[in-house]
Amino acid sequence: MTDDACIRTDRLVLRRFRDADRGPFAELNADPRVMEHFVRPLTRAESDDFVDRIEERFRKQGYSLWAVEVRGSDPFIGYVGLWDATFEAPFTPTVEVGWRLAARAWGHGYATEAAEAAVDDGLVRVGVRDIVSFTAAANLRSRAVMERIGMVRDPDGDFLHPAVPEDHPVRPHVLYRFPDLELRRREAAGEVA
Repeated sequence: MTDDACIRTDRLVLRRFRDADRGPFAELNADPRVMEHFVRPLTRAESDDFVDRIEERFRKQGYSLWAVEVRGSDPFIGYVGLWDATFEAPFTPTVEVGWRLAARAWGHGYATEAAEAAVDDGLVRVGVRDIVSFTAAANLRSRAVMERIGMVRDPDGDFLHPAVPEDHPVRPHVLYRFPDLELRRREAAGEVA
């Protein structure tokens, strides 16, 4: 179920960021396990700036990255949502579905559940026409989520991320797509059983 303020799934609430989320978000962004497949962990100032950009995109576009909470047990486990990919690559500009969860939330299917809800919201409420996902080639956890939500790897789309330094091990990225995004949109809208 979706309303203007949040998306509810069986176990999760995807909602806008609150000031109370900034501390836990900074801890998540500073955790080397969580940030293993990124260039480096974020400082508190960088993390807070990221929250500001997330909220600005919600105000301007109507979609962005949702803060995720586990109903009744954990008020903030990370984010899942849609983000414009505007860097230079053969498949951009496009919209990426992405996630970043605290390590304590791994292994419960939360990323999959939230990503499916965010994709459906993007296709139905927002009207996004293209959604991809990508990650560092070695990020097997995220690649597994991509596959669980119905995406398939597009090996011809694999790329060297231009925002990652040339000599950094996370520069090689893999690209995933939905095989039939229009069918996914129709299913999410309840137009097909």
